[in-house]
Order: sequence, then C-alpha cells, then structure tokens
Amino acid sequence: MTNVVSGSALDDRDGVIWLDGRFVPWRDARLHVLTHGLHYGGSVFEGERVYDGHVFKLAEHTRRLHESAGELGYRLPFTEAELMDATLEVVRRQGIGDGYVRPVAWRGSEHIGVAGGNAAVHVAIATWEWPHVFSAEAKERGIRLGTSRWRRPSPDTAPVRAKAASLYNICTLARDEAHRFGYDDALLLDYRGQIAEATGANLFLVVGETLHTPVPDCFLAGITRTTVLDLAGDLGIPVVERHVRPEELGAFDECFLTGTAYEIQPVRSIDQYEYRTGKTTTAVMEAYGRLVHQVLA
Repeated sequence: MTNVVSGSALDDRDGVIWLDGRFVPWRDARLHVLTHGLHYGGSVFEGERVYDGHVFKLAEHTRRLHESAGELGYRLPFTEAELMDATLEVVRRQGIGDGYVRPVAWRGSEHIGVAGGNAAVHVAIATWEWPHVFSAEAKERGIRLGTSRWRRPSPDTAPVRAKAASLYNICTLARDEAHRFGYDDALLLDYRGQIAEATGANLFLVVGETLHTPVPDCFLAGITRTTVLDLAGDLGIPVVERHVRPEELGAFDECFLTGTAYEIQPVRSIDQYEYRTGKTTTAVMEAYGRLVHQVLA
C-alpha cells in the first residue's frame, strides 16, 4: 500500500521553506483562509526528486511550473533561474540526500471572487526526506490498480496541460475510492472511455518487447514519461504511443507506472488482469536507476 510521509505532520517541522523570495521558519509558512487559490483552485505545483543531494530534471520541472501558471492565466513573479537557485538552496539548507521537493504557486488573499486578476501571485518551495511512495515489497511485486468511475476531462473543459491543483480533485476521489476497495491506486479513463493514467503517474503496457503508452492529449505528459521514452530508444525497445481501450488490457504481458514520485513502479494487476515484472520493465527500471544517480541538477 501507499507509504505516507514519515515523521511529524507537514506543518510542524524544523527547518526552512522558501516563500516569496526569502527563507522563513518552517512553521511560519502560512496562508490566510481567504486565499484565492484555496477557494477557486488556482494553484499550480511541481514534484521533484532529490537523488544523492541533486534535484533530477530541475530545469524541466521549473519550466513546467511557469507553463502551468500560464495555462491558468497568471505569471510567476520569479524567473526560472531564480526558482532553480532557490530550490538548490533550500535542499542544501535542509540537508536532503534522497527526498522530494514541492514548488507551489497560487493567487493570494488580496481579492476574493471568481475573477483572480487582482490577487497577487505567491510562490513557495519546500523539501523533505521521502525515499519511496510504495513499500519495497510493492516495488518488487508490483501494485494493484482498480479502474475508477472518475474520468479525465476533455481539453475544452479543463486546463489539461497544466499541473494544476484543481485537476487533482479527480485523483483524490479516485485514489480514496481505490483504497476502500483494497487497491493500491486507481486507473483513470479519459472522457472518451479510453485508458489515460493512474492518479499520479503515466501508464506503460508491454506486449512482447514493445512498449505501448496512451497518447497524452487530455492529461499531463509527465517528465518521467518523457525520460522513459528516451531510455527506451537508448535500449532499443520499440514504443507505440496510441489510444488504448480498456478491453485491450488482457492482451499485455507487463505494466508499469512512471512519475517523479512513483519513479518506475511495476503493476501486477489491473482489475482482473494480471501482469508480471518481466525483462522489459526490469530493463527500464535499471536504466532509470542508473540515470538518476549519475545526472546532476
């Protein structure tokens, strides 16, 4: 099952958080209850991994944070270079070896109402030790997914290219429901009834030695997903990006999820369909492990 962040509650810790250009004591990084982003879902965020003290794909994540804000109609008050420097400094100050970084941007409490143009934009960066989302056993055996009744929306109804907090309501509902039914995570279909992704990760399926992955036309094309596509090319593994129907799930031999937090996570079943952690999944896992430990931020 999912491994929660260990230690004290996230609002009651020692250390510092970077908030609007300065480092503040962890417990003092607070928001007002009338913050616009809290009421109207106008926040965007990133999840970044720290390996051996280095932030993996920092430039890509920082660029996407800016792009997500743009999709929601506002600009961040800090450049990509400033945010990258702040990220590296907060990781250094917190002494993170293997952990997680959470940059987040939101509209503030200067204005309350559906329109958000009069609210100032704020940015914070926090980091903490967080080695794995799932247990070592789940990493070895694979996790179980159940198909959710919740679906990814059409691109003309939501900002699907943004890593926006508002879109994660669907993920929370789906994940909580999956846990109630004994699954580790949920599989989301899209608005057409085609396979989309898990609640926090992209999906890859293997038949023979070929990778198949859904076309990300209504959900986020993850940075780890792109990394795996590149690794597959280096490994000589054929990749097919296409629309995948749920009734095809029984035709695949292997399955895994990709995401910054998930890394490469094998899946042992989706509903009644079972999969093995075969040589293709293993090859991708090993190549990804080598990459993240040799590439600097």
